[in-house]
Amino acid sequence: MATVYEVSAGDLIEAAAKDLKENVKFKKPGWADYVKTGTHVERMPENPDWWYHRAASVLRKVYINGPVGVQSLRVAYGSTKNRGVKPEEFRRAGGKNIRTIMQEFDRIGFTEKVLTKGQCGRRVSSKGQSYLDKIATNLLKK
Repeated sequence: MATVYEVSAGDLIEAAAKDLKENVKFKKPGWADYVKTGTHVERMPENPDWWYHRAASVLRKVYINGPVGVQSLRVAYGSTKNRGVKPEEFRRAGGKNIRTIMQEFDRIGFTEKVLTKGQCGRRVSSKGQSYLDKIATNLLKK
């Protein structure tokens, strides 16, 4: 059985996003079609399925780096803002998107909260780990 570490990140995220949309019935909120991903971007994403791609990417990051919180993921998805003549500055990504995605994964059972001393945030549950490992195994078989 393959793990997330043995397949390329892009292929895994693409396959997981497709599966989250079609089979898992991962809920996309209505406001997700009109929102930007952070203050560092000027417009909303052009891909209509960007929510599922971000969700798959968040699940992979929680799997690899967990336990992680919303603030560390905001930094991971942030980028530099073009401020015209002034120097560029780093801006964190929007937290509402990431928080809503992680709450949805909690509802499905793919992640769980960790509230021990020294570690707070979320980590992948055994159900989420087996889900990603099955997708990685299917990718290696192809």
